[in-house]
Amino acid sequence: MCILCDKGFPQKHTRSQLGRRDFLKTTAAGGAAAGLGLFAARPAAAQGDDAPEDSGRRGRRYIIRGGHVMSMDPKVGDFANADVLVEGKKIVAVGPNLHVGGAGEIDARGKIVMPGFIDTHHHQFETALRSFLANGLLINDGSGSPSANPTYFEYILLTFAPVYRPEDVYISELFGGLAQLDDGVTTVHDVSQIHHSPQHSDAAIKALFDTGRRAAFGFFESAGANILGTNPDNKYPSDAPRIKSQWFSSSDQLVHMIMGGEVYLGDATTDQSWTIGRQLDLQIAAHILSPFGIRPIFDKLAAGTGGNGHIGIGPDNLFIHMTGMADAAWQKVKDVGAQVSIAFPIEMNMRHGIPPIIKMQQLGMEPSLSTDVEVTMTADFFTQMRVCMNMQRMVVNQMVLEQGDFYPPNQYPTPVAGTPALLTTRDVLRYATINGAKHLRLDKKTGSLTPGKEADILILDATAINVAPLNNVPGAVVSLMDRSNVETVIVAGKVRKWKGKLLDVDLNNLRRQLENSRDDIFAAAKVPQNLYR
Repeated sequence: MCILCDKGFPQKHTRSQLGRRDFLKTTAAGGAAAGLGLFAARPAAAQGDDAPEDSGRRGRRYIIRGGHVMSMDPKVGDFANADVLVEGKKIVAVGPNLHVGGAGEIDARGKIVMPGFIDTHHHQFETALRSFLANGLLINDGSGSPSANPTYFEYILLTFAPVYRPEDVYISELFGGLAQLDDGVTTVHDVSQIHHSPQHSDAAIKALFDTGRRAAFGFFESAGANILGTNPDNKYPSDAPRIKSQWFSSSDQLVHMIMGGEVYLGDATTDQSWTIGRQLDLQIAAHILSPFGIRPIFDKLAAGTGGNGHIGIGPDNLFIHMTGMADAAWQKVKDVGAQVSIAFPIEMNMRHGIPPIIKMQQLGMEPSLSTDVEVTMTADFFTQMRVCMNMQRMVVNQMVLEQGDFYPPNQYPTPVAGTPALLTTRDVLRYATINGAKHLRLDKKTGSLTPGKEADILILDATAINVAPLNNVPGAVVSLMDRSNVETVIVAGKVRKWKGKLLDVDLNNLRRQLENSRDDIFAAAKVPQNLYR
């Protein structure tokens, strides 16, 4: 029972159906997660005396003073030195020398003040499996190389994912979310893809709320277990109305819902998931990529004959990767106003296909950025921006060089008309901030330092040894910075990271819980732990 075999891609499954424990029993009578204390309140770290008190609460005001402010809003502009006034969870004013009485102050001299990063596709449930697949591809290609075994489909989806308990989902989601918050990613679309039961779904959602950052909960399928038939309590996609009613009845909260609508699961599931999503007025997201026989399926969706014959692409779609698709389908995506999230490093490493940035430029479209899977590569957003820019410039630079003949005087030609423009640091920052907000339908709330929007703000240290002296603000962020420069992170006005340390988090305790979960997952999957495999 294999999607790839059914579609004409024979696979070796010698390790994909190993013995598995009955992990569903552990969630009976209230859930094992509650018994382990994973849902308990986390101990608070001591806040510095100079941190704004009660930040994010209604009526509380503080001002970020004297920073290099990059607003990512053309109407607000950028400032060599300016202030940002926050009241409650919202930005009140941005500009130089703001006169405010009775407000707390954050000294941002020598610092860059900008919006938080937005990740439009991240499988946070896989945090316990970080780096396991550093050499791997999506699918075993039969080459016998280290990249062919283990692979994502056979190991992550068919071997590890099916044995996850709700408490495994919770701790991976929580730890992965906190790690990105520490990195300056204030918003995520979590493609959890681990919904073996309603308890698994609730664990993922609870973790997103507990992390304390802005998030879109992606209700996707029961990965791997739906193929193996080991998920008798699976309620995807029919549990979507219950989830929305129970968790997402308010639009005034940090976490909202997106409907997962994978098209490679078959026409019946596509029809059901997309129909339910649209009935609930949810955005519908799907992985669209070169393997898994998706191109002919996507052609039907572009023609409006997908699913059982009447499902079509619309402005409510968020498509992930979009590698290897036909020109006509691309044109339809543009025409209807659907969004595209590109995961540049993963697509380049795992054989999804070439990241389609040139195609998007040719169509006058822009992507958002996403990290995808930490089993293979980091979820650090500085990496995403740099790889995006470097990959596009490599392709375009070679394109321009080949417009000459490598012989003088044509060894350094002027680009011909129609050559895509080289990406700039400002471009990729736009992809990483306001584009992400637009693609998750959050641009009225976040994505830029605009008065009236909620205060999702980064303060980045430009005096650090890897950046000083500062000569170009967007250039420094994209070309030089890393996690160590993320000094302060603010979400909806609340300070979550202060002077380089996450607040209200006992990381040592959480790390031990994550390590224990990892050990349980490997044992249940009967995969030996080998640090030098």
